[in-house]
Amino acid sequence: MAYVAPAEFVTKMVDAGESKLLMSTRDTLIRAYMAGAILALAAAFAVSVSVNTGNPLVGALLFPVGFCLLYLMGFDLLTGVFTLVPLAVFDKRPGATWGGVMRNWTLVFFGNFAGALTVAVFMAIIFTFGFTEAPNAIGQKIGSIGESRTVGYAAHGVAGMLTLFVRGVMCNWMVSTGVVAAMMSTSVSGKVIGMWMPILVFFYMGFEHSIVNMFLFPSGLMLGGKFTFVDYLLWNEIPTVIGNLVGGITFVGATLYSTHYKTAPKRAIA
Repeated sequence: MAYVAPAEFVTKMVDAGESKLLMSTRDTLIRAYMAGAILALAAAFAVSVSVNTGNPLVGALLFPVGFCLLYLMGFDLLTGVFTLVPLAVFDKRPGATWGGVMRNWTLVFFGNFAGALTVAVFMAIIFTFGFTEAPNAIGQKIGSIGESRTVGYAAHGVAGMLTLFVRGVMCNWMVSTGVVAAMMSTSVSGKVIGMWMPILVFFYMGFEHSIVNMFLFPSGLMLGGKFTFVDYLLWNEIPTVIGNLVGGITFVGATLYSTHYKTAPKRAIA
């Protein structure tokens, strides 16, 4: 599959981080919007498959199709730029600053949210025949997901918040591994296989992905979910974003950078 060695693909990670950091506002927003929309559609597809088959594993097996498509088309998710963009600062690339990192993260966040929200509205229309009747089985499922993963966490208090945060960390450990896996091969088939595996793990395990949730929870509110927008922000989106940030930087970006790019000196022979 035209495998690329770690030292080479980590250099690609740093180069990608620099490129995204210096990208124009227009291009950053367009690429983030499309990424959020495609991932949201993949989430709707996966929930539809799970409901129609009665087997969540089938939905999880098929969900990565959206992730693979958006990255092959060069679009950007917040979870990916959390991992890649800081590497340009770590490497002291010209023009790379933490202010630039925050600018990129902010633009990608709002671009992803706009794309996911667009699909949320479209799917809510489909599930309710233009809001003229009760949601179908898939719409009801999306509403129940929104309840269980907001007020469900809140019911457990601090323990619920800790669980939510850890699920956010674990999610971007896997998702950012998928982003990096696309750089491990020079062939489309190799990239897709590399991305598919960790994305399947994150989705089936129910980890919390901030962009998938930008679709699930707004659409859940439109489809009759018994939770509020404040519940969504406080008991899902904000802790999930923080968890995704920690997971991506700590377990993927910094670890790969420190051991394959800034390799420690070899031990002297005794």
